[in-house]
Order: sequence, then C-alpha cells, then structure tokens
Amino acid sequence: MICMAAACPRATHMTVPDKDIPSSRSDSADLASVVELVKDYARQETLGPIKGAGKFLGMGAAGAALLGGGCVFLILGLLRMVQNEFGRSFRSTWINMMPYAIALVATVIVMTFAAWRISKKKTLQKESR
Repeated sequence: MICMAAACPRATHMTVPDKDIPSSRSDSADLASVVELVKDYARQETLGPIKGAGKFLGMGAAGAALLGGGCVFLILGLLRMVQNEFGRSFRSTWINMMPYAIALVATVIVMTFAAWRISKKKTLQKESR
C-alpha cells in the first residue's frame, strides 16, 4: 500500500518521557549509593579475612617461636647431660666431639618428626565430620 503524504502519519524525533526512569538528580544519588555499597562490601570481604588471617599468623608465629625456643633448650640440656654424665668417656682427640654429634642427631630426629607432622595435613580448613 502506497501512502499519500497527507494520509500517512509522520514520525517525530521527540522522545516520550517514561515515568519509570528516574530523573538525573536521583541517578547521581543512586550512583553514589551504589559506589558506597561496593566500597563497604569490598571492605567487609577483604579487611575481615585479612584481620582473621593476621591473628592466625600471629598466633602461629608465636607458637613456632616458643616451640623453637623449647627445642633449643631441650637439645642444649641433652648436650650438657651427655657432657656431664659421660664426660670421662670422651677424652680422646676425636671422641670429645661425640656429645655434639649426639645432640645433632637428636636435633635431626626432632626436625624430621616436625616436618612429617606438618606435611601430614595439606589444607588449613577444618575437616567436616
């Protein structure tokens, strides 16, 4: 069908305002609230776990330092005991190093046991039963 110029409706270039779309003032307020919401969410999801991890690492470092100090004193006590109790047995040139070798072997045994226990558990998460 061919339309005559007077009978055909003409298209207009004017937009009809939509009542569902908010005005530009509320757009900037909505945008600001969305940005603030994203910032709060990022803080919650990053700073919270970092604080928890910091506490976890701090307690782990303190425990490792105390356990390491205890092991050092234990090995030094073993060395001193061997030197005092069996000192007369180790009087020759090379045999006087035997208490130190005994302490070294005890240290290697303790370190091997610790490494074996550390590598036994692969994850930091608690097991569910």
